[in-house]
Parts: sequence; structure tokens; C-alpha cells
Amino acid sequence: MFRRSTQIILFYSVSILFLALNFYFLVQRETLLINLLPLLAAVVFTALVRMDRLLLLVAFFTPLSLPLNKLVPGLSFDMYLPTEPLLFGLLLLFLFKLAENRSFDKSLLKHPVSLALYFYLGWMLLTSLTSTMPLVSLKFWLAKVWFLTAFYWMGILLFRNIKNIYWFVGLYCGAFVLVIFYAWSRHLALGFHNVQAAHFVMNPFYKDHTSYGAMLAFFIPFLLGITLFPKLRMSYRLLAALALVLFALALVLSYSRAAWLSLLVGAAVWLLIRLKIRFRPLFVTAVSTIALVWIFQAPILQFLERNDQESSADLMTHISSMTNVTSDASNLERLNRWSCAIRMFEEKPVFGWGPGTYMFQYAPFQLTRHRTTISTNSADRGNAHSEYLGPLAESGFLGLLSFVVLAALILYRGIHAYSATNDPEARLLLLSAIIGIVTYLVHGFLNNFLDTDKASVPFWAFVAIIVAYDLYTKSEQPASDD
Repeated sequence: MFRRSTQIILFYSVSILFLALNFYFLVQRETLLINLLPLLAAVVFTALVRMDRLLLLVAFFTPLSLPLNKLVPGLSFDMYLPTEPLLFGLLLLFLFKLAENRSFDKSLLKHPVSLALYFYLGWMLLTSLTSTMPLVSLKFWLAKVWFLTAFYWMGILLFRNIKNIYWFVGLYCGAFVLVIFYAWSRHLALGFHNVQAAHFVMNPFYKDHTSYGAMLAFFIPFLLGITLFPKLRMSYRLLAALALVLFALALVLSYSRAAWLSLLVGAAVWLLIRLKIRFRPLFVTAVSTIALVWIFQAPILQFLERNDQESSADLMTHISSMTNVTSDASNLERLNRWSCAIRMFEEKPVFGWGPGTYMFQYAPFQLTRHRTTISTNSADRGNAHSEYLGPLAESGFLGLLSFVVLAALILYRGIHAYSATNDPEARLLLLSAIIGIVTYLVHGFLNNFLDTDKASVPFWAFVAIIVAYDLYTKSEQPASDD
């Protein structure tokens, strides 16, 4: 009886205190921010009791997160709310749990992808210390660490339960559908034929149509796989089919040529895997193709300069404009950013300028003849526009090498795990994750988004799915029940 009375007294005491604080902040400070305290308390409680639920909650919040400078203009720093504070909290909680238990799955720590990540993060940390802007670089590195902690190391443990894979995809895509409807409502008011409107209607949830299109293409393989998998519940398949239709329409209306291209390449890779063509010749072919393009870039550019088709609401014209490097401002600006990254690398080839510093350092490397109508000196239209040339400029040759090795190992281990299992559901999930990652790696030649929660959360989560299966299919399948 005393215990029940204590609970009642505590409840009313906290309620009265909260009402008093709310009244004070409303009258004296003219703000309702104090009302976020119950939500914050619920998040903290969830983190302490069920970290897996908090990870899934972050997945839902990611498409809906907003940059801080949109909410509070004029700040000298930025972050995505509420995801990045939650991820930072998860990082601290993970380190605390690690120190408390003093143990972690050694097979996970020694996995080839984990070893590649140590190289990737280690070199990034070293170049952050030698950076031209150390504080910027260290913040950039820390953000990488909390993304990886939550959705790689913790994600692998989360995805040992197959149900959590479906929950992750469902929550991210469910929130993404809300963004799609928001974008369509704005696009409808301006006219769906308006290509320029397609560039910004998803803002502020996604910065522009390129990041929006990249994530639509990223999830389409997974939605397609779930739709066509006969062993799943019909309700799941119908929901996935509905989401697939919405995502496909949104991808078309995004007018993101890079996203369209990435999905086509993903489909080609799916076919190659289904035909059981070995990974090594594919990798050698890809590297050889990139090397040949680099060697013969001058004649290739001369050939492309014959194309003068510009972006258009007509889909075929818009597709043909992908190779227009004569008058299409978007394509020309990419070439400008890429050439700046290469000149930055040539000046600092070993340690680079520092992670996250490209946007602050590239302006002096712009040549007048390469500037376009949309060129700026502040990188407010994106960074290096490449997941490969960005690290090259910011962390030198080893920075690029660390990312390429990491990407190659992810795909290799994914295909290896896919070939090693006969379980149809495991093959579905692995192949969907592999193709999703392929779409992003292809898109990474033209844009870079892994410094944002929108791309980092799903990208590293899909990597975690691959590694979880690669680790645990050797002795056991990931659990299918709670």
C-alpha cells in the first residue's frame, strides 16, 4: 500500500513540476520547447531499456529529420534533428555498455568489412589531425563514428533478428512516404511538368532532388523483393507493392538522372548475380573501365560535347541530357567541382585538406573558364559531387583507397554470403541489400551524401545486414523470432 501511495505522490509531484515549468517558459520565455521534455524522457527510457527500439525509432525519424539551421537560422554549426543527437546519445551508451561488459563479438571485430572500416576511420582521423581546419574535420569524423556505431556495430546485432530488418525498411519507407506526399503536394501546385520545381519541392526534408532520388532508388530493390517473395504474408507484400508504386512514381517525378542511372546499373548487377558470374572478373572489369575512362577522358569529353540537349520535362530529352557537357549547367557544375577536387589533391596528395573541408577550400581552385551560372564560392549547392573525389581531395590518395577497398569488400562479402546460403528469405534480403548498395555506389560517382543522416543511416544499415548474414550463416541463420 505504501508503495502504491509513493507512486501516486511521485506522479502528481512530477506533473505539477512540469506544469509549473511549462507556465514559466510560456509566460516568461514565450516558448513551448519545454513540452519536448516528456518526449526526451521517453527516448532516454527507451535507450536504457531497449536500445534496439531506439535504433528503429531513429530509422523512422531519418526521412523526417530537419537541419538545425532551418529551425534556428544564423548558427555557425549544423546538425540534423532529432537523429544526430539521438545517434550521439547511442554512441555514448554503446561505449558505456562496452566498458561495463568488457566484451564484444570478436568475429564481428575481425570481419573483413570491420577491418576495412578501421583503415577508413583511422586514416580519416589522422587526416583530421593534419587538417587545414581541424575542428571541422574532427566534427566530420565524429559524425561518421556515431553513424557507424549505431547502424553498423549495433546494427549487426539488431539484424540478427530478421524481423528487425523488415521493421527497419518499413519504418524508413513509411516515413519516406510522408515526404513523398509532401513533395507531391508542392509539386502539384507548381505543375508536375515544372522540372525546376522538382529540384526543391522535397526541401527541407531532403536538400534537393539528387539526395531524394538516391534514396528512392536505394529502397526500390528491397520493396520489389518483398513484393515478389511468395513466402511472406500477403499483407506485407501488398504494403510493399503499394510503397513500390509510390517510390517508382516519385523517382520519375524527381527528375534525378543520376538516380535513374544507378537503378539501371543495379538491375544489371542483379542479372549478373543471378547468372552466377564470379565477383573477381566483374571487379576487374569495373576497375579497368574506370581506368580507361580516366586515361581517355579528353577524347570522351570531346565526344560528349556534341550533345547539346538540356534538362527537360520530356523524359527522353531529360535522359539524353545526361551526357551534355556543353550547355547543361548541372553537368558543367559537376565537372567544375570534380576538377577542383583533382587540383586540390595535386596540391596535397598525401594527407589532403582535411575531412569535411572541401566546401570551405575549393573556391580558389575554380578556373574562370570552368565556372557556370550556378557556381558559388560557398558550396551551398553540394560538395565535391563525388563519394570518390571528395575523399581524394580531403584525405589524399589513401582516403580514396580506403573507401574503394571498403566498398569492394562490402560487395564481395555480400555476394559470398548470398552464394553460401540456400535459405530463400536470406537470399532475398541479401540480394536486396546488395543491389541497394550498388545503386548508391554508382550514384556516388555523381553525388555524395554519406555525410548526411538521410543516406548514412540506410547505407550502413544495409552493410550491417550483409555482415550479419555473412557472420551468422556460417553456423546459424539470423533469428526469426523475438
